Amino acid sequence: MSEIVIDTETTGLDPLDGHRIVEIGAVELTNSAPTGQTFHCYLCPERDMPANAVEVHCLTAQFLADKPLFAAVADEFVAFVGDAPLVAHNAGFDVAFLNAELNGAGRAPIATERVIDTLVLARRKHPGALTLDELCTRYGVDRSRRTQHGALLDAELLAAVYVELVSERQAALQLIRSRWRRLYG
Repeated sequence: MSEIVIDTETTGLDPLDGHRIVEIGAVELTNSAPTGQTFHCYLCPERDMPANAVEVHCLTAQFLADKPLFAAVADEFVAFVGDAPLVAHNAGFDVAFLNAELNGAGRAPIATERVIDTLVLARRKHPGALTLDELCTRYGVDRSRRTQHGALLDAELLAAVYVELVSERQAALQLIRSRWRRLYG
């Protein structure tokens, strides 16, 4: 089964305020293993880049000025993700931005039913606010290459975290099944 782990970098916090995606990174997993297939692009947001956003991802308006518009990569993005489940950390944020961009490009939105939010999964297992950095530490995922936010690197890190989250959940389910069989089987 294929899943696409995705991350975005943006000009701000809300697409309804005119903020846009400036970077998309996506990693394909099949049976919880990276396939080596990725999607990555920088995008021209056609707007200013607030200083607080530059502090997060270091992407400047000057750097992005000659990058394509989302509409120019929309078909490639849609083809890459296909109808696979999408995995994201704090998925509501990324999906809101992706759907705003897809809408602007005349494409169908991403259905919420196909989205897996690793923040929700992590909070169920480990109550409290859990950042990607905290989850990397908890699961021993090496994030030494991460000196700033970057969509593709963050998607790669999240893929490793997601595999750990899911494998622990599957291991716990197997343990419950085994106990049930021993008691009732």
